[in-house]
Amino acid sequence: MSRQSRAQPIKSAPTPLRYRLQKVENNADLSRFIDVPWTVFSGDKNWTPPLKLERKQLLSAKHNPYFEHAEAAYFLATKDGEPIGRISAQKCDLVQKHVGEGTGQFGFFDCVNDQSLSHDLFGHAEDWLKAKKMKRVMGPFNLSINEEVGLLIDGFETPSCFLMAYNKPYYVDLVEAEGFVKAKDLLAYWLDIKTPFPEKITKMTQWGLNNKRFKIRNINKKDFDNEIQIVLDIFNDAWQNNWGYIPMTEAEMQKTAKDLKLLLQEYSTRIVEFDGEPAAFMATLPDINRWIADLNGSLLPFGWAKLAYRLLKARPDVVRVPLMGVRQELQKTRAGGIMAIMAIETIRHEVSIRGGFNAELSWILEDNHGMREMLIAIGCEIYKTYRVYEKPL
Repeated sequence: MSRQSRAQPIKSAPTPLRYRLQKVENNADLSRFIDVPWTVFSGDKNWTPPLKLERKQLLSAKHNPYFEHAEAAYFLATKDGEPIGRISAQKCDLVQKHVGEGTGQFGFFDCVNDQSLSHDLFGHAEDWLKAKKMKRVMGPFNLSINEEVGLLIDGFETPSCFLMAYNKPYYVDLVEAEGFVKAKDLLAYWLDIKTPFPEKITKMTQWGLNNKRFKIRNINKKDFDNEIQIVLDIFNDAWQNNWGYIPMTEAEMQKTAKDLKLLLQEYSTRIVEFDGEPAAFMATLPDINRWIADLNGSLLPFGWAKLAYRLLKARPDVVRVPLMGVRQELQKTRAGGIMAIMAIETIRHEVSIRGGFNAELSWILEDNHGMREMLIAIGCEIYKTYRVYEKPL
């Protein structure tokens, strides 16, 4: 049975929820850990079941290069054998270096609406972090800032896009009941890509396209490895002073690139050169959540065929921009702004003529005012807000 809870059951519960809480120790436990959302989100039309195989590889030290510089523990709650709650605790060496010594993280928090259970889950995660000499905890991170980040606090009415988190509204109360406070909000913007940009924006784009100092090109998938190196170099330079920045290692970028290679299209991924040097990039992906929603997490028996057909033949009506960067030295210059606009407008046009209707641009830091002003100028609107929390241990 679980250890004695440190909080009273919620008043609405006539009797305390009885459950078993354990540390994940083997593959069977890990499978049940992955299955928790199928209990919590049962019947929720806005939740997209992830592919279980992908989740298992993400959480596996054997398959995920994140674990070359990090360690994690997973905790699982069950009731009569049914998985009803989970949480992870992570200690990452790169977080210690770039965010602050003694900073631990939590993630993969999913739970039925029971404060006692939630409290117990957080207690186990925090005890593990304290044993690792962590002094504060931040989250949720699934598992790092370069993957799914934040708790959805606004925008529950629509499904989340690919690689963006989803949760029930009551999660906010459960997390804040544990003493967590806001560290930073992350914003997701929605754009109607069928609507042409304002004349001012199209003139800026054309000016850049006619200026010999700029050169914009599609990514070359025939030279994929070298192109990924260029993107990694720009990304780590562009993001190095941003809140929460953790450099993506070469192994992590290579795995990400391998995983996403089928999704990346040359026409929707741009590299922009300035004075002959790669200086900016933008990657756009189809929102494959819309292509996997009916697979219920499994590629068997016919999921493989369905997904392969959709990847190869289907034209996405919704895309997501998960990665974009301009080299730091150019970020507050006219040239930097022009390159960002050029990438966004040329990709918008290419996706639109191929049947795309909408794009999510995410996530954007709440205090990244320059980018926010640019997105508003091209017609974007905030439609989801995610929050990263923190508390001392």
